[in-house]
Amino acid sequence: MYLDKQEKANKMKKAEIKITVELDEKNVPENILWESTDSENKDQMAAKSMMLALWDHNYKNSMRIDLWTKDMPVDEMKRFFYETLQTMGDSFLRATGEKNIVEDLRDYCAHFAEKMGINTQG
Repeated sequence: MYLDKQEKANKMKKAEIKITVELDEKNVPENILWESTDSENKDQMAAKSMMLALWDHNYKNSMRIDLWTKDMPVDEMKRFFYETLQTMGDSFLRATGEKNIVEDLRDYCAHFAEKMGINTQG
């Protein structure tokens, strides 16, 4: 049996991620809350920082939203960037299989951690 695109779309599993950003009078984030319909936890979860990147296939560029709350500690921001770089390497490896460049990125992450004084052990 052949299904047209609309029928397939209606049968696909869907999940929704909702992000709520509470701003002060100067539009600086005070709170970042997120929730997902696909999560076992149905409560809103707090976050101090977020990075969202989307690829626009039509324009061949990325669209980004980078936010952090005004009380995000600098040491946690350093750790957040380190972990984000590491997981970007994981994603890039899964998406492309490019092991050599990911090894280079891992080397840079180690350099970044050292320069920023980030403890990567345990």
